[in-house]
Amino acid sequence: MFSLPESPDIYVLQGEYSLPMVVLSIVIACCASYTSLSLNQRMQQSSFFHKSFWLVLASVSMGLGIWSMHFIGMSAFMLPVSMTYDSFLTAASVIPAVFASYLAFSFANRKKKGHVPAIIAGIIMGIGISAMHYIGMAAMEMNAEHVYKPLILMSSVMIAVVVSYVALFIFSSLQKFMGTQWIKILTSVLMGLAITSMHYTGMAAVVFYTVTPGNGMHGMHKMDMPLLVTVVTAGIFILLAVSGLAGLLDRYVDHRLHQYDALTLLPNQRQFEQDLKNSKTAGSLAIIHIHDFEKWVSGYGYTFGDGVIKAVGEIIEERKLRTSKVYRIEGNRFAVYHSEKHEFEILKSSMEKVLSELKKPLLIDDYRVVVEMVCAASHCEEGDCSQLLANTMAVLQHPSIQFRHGVMEYDPAVHTYSFERQIVQDINRAIEFDELFMVYQPKVLPVTGEVTGVEALLRWEHRVHGMISPGVFIPVLEENGKIFEVTDWVIETVFRQVSSWLEEGVEFKRVSINIPGQYVTSSRLLSVLSEGLRKYGVDSRFIELEITETSVIHDIDNAITAVGRFREMGLSVALDDFGTGLSSLSYLRKIPISTIKIDKSFVDGVPLSEKDSALLRAIITLCSSLNLRVVIEGVESQEQIDFIMSMIERPHIQGYYFSPPLREGELVSWMAERELTGQV
Repeated sequence: MFSLPESPDIYVLQGEYSLPMVVLSIVIACCASYTSLSLNQRMQQSSFFHKSFWLVLASVSMGLGIWSMHFIGMSAFMLPVSMTYDSFLTAASVIPAVFASYLAFSFANRKKKGHVPAIIAGIIMGIGISAMHYIGMAAMEMNAEHVYKPLILMSSVMIAVVVSYVALFIFSSLQKFMGTQWIKILTSVLMGLAITSMHYTGMAAVVFYTVTPGNGMHGMHKMDMPLLVTVVTAGIFILLAVSGLAGLLDRYVDHRLHQYDALTLLPNQRQFEQDLKNSKTAGSLAIIHIHDFEKWVSGYGYTFGDGVIKAVGEIIEERKLRTSKVYRIEGNRFAVYHSEKHEFEILKSSMEKVLSELKKPLLIDDYRVVVEMVCAASHCEEGDCSQLLANTMAVLQHPSIQFRHGVMEYDPAVHTYSFERQIVQDINRAIEFDELFMVYQPKVLPVTGEVTGVEALLRWEHRVHGMISPGVFIPVLEENGKIFEVTDWVIETVFRQVSSWLEEGVEFKRVSINIPGQYVTSSRLLSVLSEGLRKYGVDSRFIELEITETSVIHDIDNAITAVGRFREMGLSVALDDFGTGLSSLSYLRKIPISTIKIDKSFVDGVPLSEKDSALLRAIITLCSSLNLRVVIEGVESQEQIDFIMSMIERPHIQGYYFSPPLREGELVSWMAERELTGQV
């Protein structure tokens, strides 16, 4: 095995390399490595498929690449003998490459980073590459023998181990940067070099010889290239097809989970709000509210309650207008949006038919039940229809509402005044009895996966009306002079939470608090902030204030002074909803802000709209040139993330792509899970 026979008839064969085939083998190895890293990267993302699925795909891709590179490299080496390959050994030679890739990636993906896991992974990968190579060599059938030069053979294995270690250490240490193309390409090239350097060093260790010169020499050896190309192409195509289909299924499942109700399969509240916001035309809205739904659940159980919801949803869907869209927006509410102009009466008539049908007893689990409900409806014929939802909710929240299967139309003279008065009257009670609470939406730097902060958002679960949208109650509080005391409550609640996180050792960068327009320039705000920082012992670097662009431009001089004082206190200041106020860009130079928050409306059309994409890129470039931290709100899709990641600047992301607003406990669990899965 390691020495030539002692015979005078030994004839050593000399082979030649085809340079184009050598280059092709290197390219194949690098491309397979790149594909494997891309598949492995999916493990770090939320997916419908288990992480092991992507690990297996990455391993198969790596193993297939090693196998393909070997036989293309063998094809590049031409000997003056006829040669065939043992089919079983040829097929079996791919197994150690796949198995070693699986183990190596498993070690590299462990949470614990460092040299030891990388060394273990490098040894496994190097031995796997070597095993594949030498099993492939054993598969050769030809009229010649071969022996190995032991030192060069050992060198080939060591080269495979060392270069694999370097590549996998870079991969493991910089895994959070794998979204950056040049780092992924560099790692792919190193892994490709580990494969090819081992192969060609291993080939240098082989001495081919024959005892009878001329026996079996029928011209230079050439592999069956059509067969090889067919096998390799088919393998790579199948792998890419499975990966592509899995990715599409992932996106589809993610879309269904986030945008559709699992029980009724109707679009959910998130999809409803998105459609309502994106609607450019006037339209009509109806909301069907099921009364005393809790009694059915408490009396018969959750399964029975689900049956009621499903039956009601099916009836609404079957009897709606063809151009209407039905949503399940809350546990006991359905919305019907009709986008056609001047057809409000038609929608009302349709809803009356639906409610008439729902007057009949529903058969649920062999029980016949009559469920009380009401339908609130409103419409917008022309102009701004942003209040369509608020108007419809005002009908449902009015004290005069009766659950008798009737359709009640919004009347601004009746519903708005009463609802606003009730909001104002109940806010003090809401503070006293903990109806108000905070949720926190993370901000993430996508290039590293690091959570760079959270925004504190106010929510109100009313004792009678349930969850009231901030878009409904905050404008009412602002108009009636109640927003200052609510903001004071928010500031103290956030400071208390920050103090608690610091004591518990929860890692976070900073928490952003929204400050309403009129309050920004108030001396009372400075006093509240100073007292809160002192009372709870919170360092000001953990707090960021978010002020809106429109509030600044209405009182620019005092706003500049106020923001300057905030910065002197050590607080960060973000300009929220940038671009929506149509203000002068010169304000960016005058106001000592630290962060720009780009409004969701600038992201919705990206990347499909070239104009929106160009505008977003220009805004980010401008803000970055002014050394301002950039946060983009409302990012929800992979396509938007890919576009943002393609830019030289590295903005921060806030949106449902990473996480919805979460309660305190949910946020801590979310951050802990990201740390466990290595996403930070």
